[in-house]
Amino acid sequence: MSKGSDGPALPPDAVTIFAIDDLPEIHPGDDLAALLGDVLEGSVEAGDILVITSKIVSKAEGRIIEAADREDAITAETRRVVASRRHPGGTTRIVETHTGLVMAAAGVDASNVPDGTVALLPLDPDASALALATALRARLGVDLGVILSDTFGRPWRDGQTDVAIGAAGLHVVDDLRGSADSQGRVLEVTVPAIADELAGAADLVKGKASGRPVAVVRGLGRFVAGLDAPGAARLIRSAELDMFRLGSDEADRQGYERGRAEGRAESAAEAYDEGYAAGFAEGAAESRDDGADQPAD
Repeated sequence: MSKGSDGPALPPDAVTIFAIDDLPEIHPGDDLAALLGDVLEGSVEAGDILVITSKIVSKAEGRIIEAADREDAITAETRRVVASRRHPGGTTRIVETHTGLVMAAAGVDASNVPDGTVALLPLDPDASALALATALRARLGVDLGVILSDTFGRPWRDGQTDVAIGAAGLHVVDDLRGSADSQGRVLEVTVPAIADELAGAADLVKGKASGRPVAVVRGLGRFVAGLDAPGAARLIRSAELDMFRLGSDEADRQGYERGRAEGRAESAAEAYDEGYAAGFAEGAAESRDDGADQPAD
């Protein structure tokens, strides 16, 4: 494993991240906690946080399926479609999964699995993380946190980063609301997503094709917590607070259809985003025009 150099001593507040070598290929039915314990023995300390690529959890849990058509697998894993776009290579779907995650293709992935198969996300990522954290704490004799990570795109920005889809034994956010900044001003909305930040940082040493799906984050023991701490589901924004619950085209179309059905543009003010309102107004106007063409009673 790689733990850094033998150079100058690190400052006391330093954070180090290193990947774990020698973990064997994971197969359905493998005892992942036991395999992890074997390679982590003697290498972890109290307060460490393990970041584990979710795909090896999916493999151990048998979430690898034969899939002649990946699109069918995506549909089966989808609760609702958020947005879809056609392009020369096919159709990209941003969907909400049955666990509430919003991501491309419902997390269905054909990389690093046998030909003709796809990997699905763990059925309950937080439960999987809790099982691993419980077993590893007992095996290794130290309190540590566990994050299950997966790769997400992001609205408004190109590229991808890893985020936490499951977590146990750590505080997934650092709620700073009510505290003061360096100028004495009270923070009102600042809640860093600690688990997501650690998932992204850990991927820098794990990589996508290096065969090292586990990393250890050291130096942030203040975020390690009891096993009853909320998991990564805490990071999913509720529908009531989600300002971008639909893609722009989908919002416009839904507003249009409602406007057509109700036939009055004034209700467009109730729409929850500009695309919905624009579509609603267009549909309502067209509905009125259709009515004007009908003969009077």
